[in-house]
Amino acid sequence: MAKNFGAIAFSDAAKQLQVKSGSRNGYARMERDSYIDGLSANEINFISGRDSFYLSTIGESGYPYIQHRGGPKGFIKVLDPYRIGFIDFTGNKQYISVGNLTTNNKVALFMMDYPAKARLKIYAKAEVVDLKDNAALYNLLDIADYKFRPERMMVFNIEAYDWNCPQHITQRYSLEEIQDAFAPKIKQLAKLEEEVGDLKTRLKESGIDY
Repeated sequence: MAKNFGAIAFSDAAKQLQVKSGSRNGYARMERDSYIDGLSANEINFISGRDSFYLSTIGESGYPYIQHRGGPKGFIKVLDPYRIGFIDFTGNKQYISVGNLTTNNKVALFMMDYPAKARLKIYAKAEVVDLKDNAALYNLLDIADYKFRPERMMVFNIEAYDWNCPQHITQRYSLEEIQDAFAPKIKQLAKLEEEVGDLKTRLKESGIDY
């Protein structure tokens, strides 16, 4: 990656506001010193565990468009420290994001881990790949045990990334996460109910009224 996050994100207007608020010196150091050569193990593990993310593109109108992309955990794959990708499923066929990418391939991705109150923001250049053009890539991005209709593939060449602070993130849990958390208690409850049932049977066989 040739650029760090601040070099892309901090416009002149943003820098002027940072000066007014007193935060400019710290962010200037970030621009000067925070060069990271590709994703680290921390980002790779985080991205590999996502079941959704938000994708922002820019249309010819100049307006941004944000779209949710989701699937099973791990549907977005880390191809190497500089590229991530996924299979784009058939949706409502508006094609706003894909249409925007035909004229401007610069995107922003926002990835959330609500239980951990963590968020990763990524600047990238997107590449739309036809399904028939790269069978090897499809094999890398394919998802096992999930029903979907593939329409295309997307690869994001990462330019820069940064982590947001956890402030004001409301913790939320998926149904799967809740089920996993309660699974030991449900198992324990089932065992207790079985033991109570056995005890009632023995008491009844002993002629004890309960």
